[in-house]
Amino acid sequence: MSEIIVQKVNETAAFLKAQYEGQPQVAIILGSGLGNFVQKIKVEKEVPYTDIPNFPVSTVKGHSGKLIFGELSGKKVVAMSGRFHYYEGYTPQEVVFPIRVLKMLGIQTLLLSNAAGGVNEAFSVGDIMIINDHISFSTPNPLIGKNVEEWGTRFPDMSEPYKKHLITKAKQIGEAASIKLHEGVYFVVTGPTFETRAEYRLIKIVGADAVGMSTVQECIVANHMGMEVFAVSVITDLGIRDEENVITHEEVLEAANAAEPKLAHLFTELIKAL
Repeated sequence: MSEIIVQKVNETAAFLKAQYEGQPQVAIILGSGLGNFVQKIKVEKEVPYTDIPNFPVSTVKGHSGKLIFGELSGKKVVAMSGRFHYYEGYTPQEVVFPIRVLKMLGIQTLLLSNAAGGVNEAFSVGDIMIINDHISFSTPNPLIGKNVEEWGTRFPDMSEPYKKHLITKAKQIGEAASIKLHEGVYFVVTGPTFETRAEYRLIKIVGADAVGMSTVQECIVANHMGMEVFAVSVITDLGIRDEENVITHEEVLEAANAAEPKLAHLFTELIKAL
């Protein structure tokens, strides 16, 4: 099985190298409602997921489904406008397939974004939280199965899944631009249901500040393959709250869109500083 996955990753990487001759250094994965960030990129090539061999196809509203190659802040970048989630019915290996391909394209740094529910009571809708750690007991580890030694060690260290030097630089960028940035722990769940009130309370008790349905499996595989990871959550709803309101995906997208200019500045300047 692992031999088949390696073959598919190599096939896909070869196809994309034939589509785009540049050498991207940084990859960006955009979460729900954050796809407009690609307008900041000087686009040199767009490849729809449906045209890429072996690639999954995004099925979620707010995820457009294309790979964008170009230039941003003087660096060659590739952006995934639309990601894949375990709740869509994909296996963990399918969810992280693009991460494997990105590494084979030569990516050194992976920037991740997501829309998340706020658990920390100090958070407000529209805030940005830098992820400094995560809790992933609720979703299957994508490294389960036979290890591919040329991709990484059997037991990768996860003591620093999100690189401290990138976090430090991002905080400096935020301070210089008067962008309020939180820092905290991201708790991943399978979805697609939003959490119950009791689940939100439990997630808070175990030490998380935000909760969402993505990012962690991508982060694990990026670390396994030696990429440096930086990730942020846009707080699009509040799980710990007094009023009896409900959460809808439309409201999540609206909040993400409102916060996008701040996220765009953060990512743009961070890429410039790499």
